[in-house]
Amino acid sequence: MKKCQDVQPNWVTLGKTIQQLIKELQSFENQDMLVEISTDSGKTQKPISLVKKSGQVCLLVNSEQVE
Repeated sequence: MKKCQDVQPNWVTLGKTIQQLIKELQSFENQDMLVEISTDSGKTQKPISLVKKSGQVCLLVNSEQVE
């Protein structure tokens, strides 16, 4: 059974639409900042190499080769 503090708010798990993401990015004063992505709350970051459509979602892709 999950405790109340273990339940994540909707904004964490629902994701964003392209329109919501663009609006949020436009709020940054410096529009020349590099955009990166993290899947572990910012502990590691990777540059976005490609933005593509994958089925019904827009996918941000990092294409770095892992050795």
